[in-house]
Amino acid sequence: MIVLILGAAIVCPGRPALSQQTDGAALTVAATKPVERQWSETVPASGWLRPWHEAISAAEVGGLRITDVLVDVGSVVRKGQPLARLSDETVRAELRKEEAALATAKADLAKAETNAERARRMQGSGVLSDEKINEYLIAEQTAAAGVDSAEASLESQRIKLSQTTITAVDDGLITSRSAQLGAVVASGTELFRLVRQQRIEWQAEVSARYRPLLKEGLAATIFDPGGQQIRGTVRLVAPTVSTDTGRALVYVSLPPEAHAPIGLYATGQIEFGAQSALTVPDTALVTRDGMNYVFTLDGEARARRVRVEIGRRNSGDVEILSGLDRSAQVITTGGAFLSDGALLRVEGAAR
Repeated sequence: MIVLILGAAIVCPGRPALSQQTDGAALTVAATKPVERQWSETVPASGWLRPWHEAISAAEVGGLRITDVLVDVGSVVRKGQPLARLSDETVRAELRKEEAALATAKADLAKAETNAERARRMQGSGVLSDEKINEYLIAEQTAAAGVDSAEASLESQRIKLSQTTITAVDDGLITSRSAQLGAVVASGTELFRLVRQQRIEWQAEVSARYRPLLKEGLAATIFDPGGQQIRGTVRLVAPTVSTDTGRALVYVSLPPEAHAPIGLYATGQIEFGAQSALTVPDTALVTRDGMNYVFTLDGEARARRVRVEIGRRNSGDVEILSGLDRSAQVITTGGAFLSDGALLRVEGAAR
């Protein structure tokens, strides 16, 4: 009996200590209050990154050999900058020939003008017949026309000489080069293709039901596969909807410094308005059995699990549509390890 009584005395004093341990703080957590934010309404979109406009530099004279290629794909060029040169020996020879023809035409004109002036002075004297006088006057007009024709031919040849240098038709980025050293090109052959002014745009497709909400000047965001975001502005909304896909095309201008890769298929969103949203950090959200919960802190510093409906996500925050009181203190860390009614220690003051 004495042994049993002593054993009971030893066990009983331990029970209050165990109870105190159970009532001790289970976890140190951080807490914050929901924040009211103005979040933009967005339209999901996807489409290709394409040049705003392309420009082609082509050969305007045919039968000439390429002697120099001055740029390559990826080169940034300015309007009028030489891109390639063609052999110009035959063109220069033709130019000298036209210069000589002009000199001959001017000499013929000078002679015709002298004869015509003499014929005018002799009109009515009977020394020259009217027929002969008219012949001199017509010869003067013909020689003057010959000079004009020779000058036009010379100017044409000078233009042809200038066309032996292939130049950029606008500022831009070279994206294609078909010019090969030594190749003999035909007139109209494409030698270079460039993106005008280095402007890339996102040709995004959106559901037709959103088209009435979209207009020029709206902000857009592209989600780059590398994890970065590219901001742009709606330049144009297509006036028609595709009968095949039921989607509308929206042209979004992107800044040149973004260096968006041409030909990439990208997803993103277009912002068309702002609405109020009650938000908490997404670290406060706990998903269990397909349901979304947050833990709040009650007046006794205990965790209370609250089921919520969520909406949009943005920059590390999540929108709470229902289920949460605006004045609640929401636990933002350690939610996955909490149970309903657990006693907590709050890290610092609730924000």
